[in-house]
Amino acid sequence: MDIIPGVGVEAVKIGDPRRDVERGLGPPAHAGNHRRAVYDSVDPMLVVTYDEDDIVELVEIGYGIDDQVYFDGVQLTYRFMDEVVADLATKGQFGSPSDIGFDLRAGFAIFSMASLSARDLDPDAPEDDPRRVVEGVSVAPYSYFTDDQPPLDGTDEELDAWLRKRGMLPAES
Repeated sequence: MDIIPGVGVEAVKIGDPRRDVERGLGPPAHAGNHRRAVYDSVDPMLVVTYDEDDIVELVEIGYGIDDQVYFDGVQLTYRFMDEVVADLATKGQFGSPSDIGFDLRAGFAIFSMASLSARDLDPDAPEDDPRRVVEGVSVAPYSYFTDDQPPLDGTDEELDAWLRKRGMLPAES
């Protein structure tokens, strides 16, 4: 399954109403109108977070049984975190580490909740191998993960400085 950074996946996009999501994916696995809904009708499974108006604000995709999550030809899930981050960097995708993974400026995050170990990917790895395995991907605008909001009520110069600091505009010469 391919992600669309900052947007979601083909089946579910940020800003979609719940009724449209459920029309396409069917009802969530757990009955009720919960803020977070699990849709196991696809592989990999989708977890969608809705806001108070039942509009999609976050799309999460776990590693799959038969399929994995990709971006720009890079397999994101069911791989070692460091390898994924390195592959993304070679494609010009950068971000910042978080407590459970890595938040990418393009508008997604990769994460590990430590339910998989290095031995799941490398049977010869020692039992205490510290390498983390990417278990899922969250898709939303970068600011969703960082609370780093641009100064929208500031001057053009302040906005440009904010963008430059984050590598979204070239440095001044």
